Amino acid sequence: MNAQADDVLLPLLREQLRHDGFAFAKADAMASLLGQLPDFETFAASWERLAPDTYLAARGRQRRRRHATFRVDETGNITQAAHQAHYQSLAYNTLQGDIERWFEPVEPAIAGSATLAAILRLSHELFASLAAAVPRWHVELHQFRIEAAAGAAGEPTPEGSHRDGVDYVLVLMIDRRNIARGTTTIHTPDGTPLGDFTLVAPLDAALVDDHRVFHGVTPVESLDDTQPAHRDVLVVTFRAMPTG
Repeated sequence: MNAQADDVLLPLLREQLRHDGFAFAKADAMASLLGQLPDFETFAASWERLAPDTYLAARGRQRRRRHATFRVDETGNITQAAHQAHYQSLAYNTLQGDIERWFEPVEPAIAGSATLAAILRLSHELFASLAAAVPRWHVELHQFRIEAAAGAAGEPTPEGSHRDGVDYVLVLMIDRRNIARGTTTIHTPDGTPLGDFTLVAPLDAALVDDHRVFHGVTPVESLDDTQPAHRDVLVVTFRAMPTG
């Protein structure tokens, strides 16, 4: 992170999240905040090796993913936890709630990459500054690829506008190829629209206070049905761990 990013960009994002409950950060701002990412190409290439999501309720809506869990302790030290299931209650996921979903783990080289370390450090610096009373965090990492094909749109959020059941969410664009739409929408709990934006360039980011707003993504369609079409994102969630 350079001095300008530390002095200007980070406080701006923090204030947007505090005031509005969400923020959109363009790729150039995120690049400044994250600093040098020497292995980003290798990091992004790992999306080519994601496993199919076998829990999808709607067949024909292709989604691939990997999952990992981390912990952040009182000193800000980030460590990877043992591989475990991803769980959401039906209150937050009406399609796939109340079940333990076991996804293929994030590859060790990716979990230990410089790029991911920078993303997790920045996420912690931002989110922890908005919740100073929280000493420890449970962090989940999701690599998503949503594919579209002729006559079959891909659904980034098949459950519709939703909350994740956490405290904070970062959605980071990794790659977008031959794709139309895929607009992120933000709503109040009663459904009132608050804003929308489309993650397009690698490192474009959406940041969400999950307690205050709902979010969703419109279906994605292929621009050219004869070519592969996909939307790759990294989703990082932060949830306060119980004290005591």
